[in-house]
Amino acid sequence: MENETHNNRRSTRRRIKRIITAPFLIIAAAIVLFEDWLWDDLARLAAAIGRLPILRQLEVLVASLPPYAALVFFIIPSTLLIPVKLLALYFVGHGHAIAGLLTILSAKVAGTALIARLFTLTRPNLLRIVWFAWLYVRFVSFKERIYATLKATSAYRLVHRKHLQLKEAFRAWKLRRKSVWQRRWRATLKFARQSKE
Repeated sequence: MENETHNNRRSTRRRIKRIITAPFLIIAAAIVLFEDWLWDDLARLAAAIGRLPILRQLEVLVASLPPYAALVFFIIPSTLLIPVKLLALYFVGHGHAIAGLLTILSAKVAGTALIARLFTLTRPNLLRIVWFAWLYVRFVSFKERIYATLKATSAYRLVHRKHLQLKEAFRAWKLRRKSVWQRRWRATLKFARQSKE
């Protein structure tokens, strides 16, 4: 009887723990998915911007930083986004919800692009820091578990399918719309590459 009561208590605790942690897992999953979906595209965009002559030298400098200096350089952009997020909260608190939402989305996209590029540049040196490598392995493992759980749901499959459709529609729109600015940008990049050769 005592054993059964103990098992019931343990089962109740597990259910309560699941109920309490579920919203946090959903939020964490949404953040991980959002950043993952944007990470590759924004990293490519940041890499293209980084090929500009003035920024290329800065990228070479960042890539050659020793491990702890690379860590500081990697963390700084995240802390610089805090005032922007506070500004978004200010907008929302003063009845400007759309301005707040646009501010937070802009900060998230710009921050993700910058952090993705910085991580690409500093990863070899960051992984030389033992505790950082340990955390990185745990984070990747956590992300994979979240992905496995999410990918098993029909909601994820629906959202993922819509995301791929939107991405494809955007790619098709980009191909159809060869604007003057795109041609100029490509010409500038081509000229910058040729001048280095």
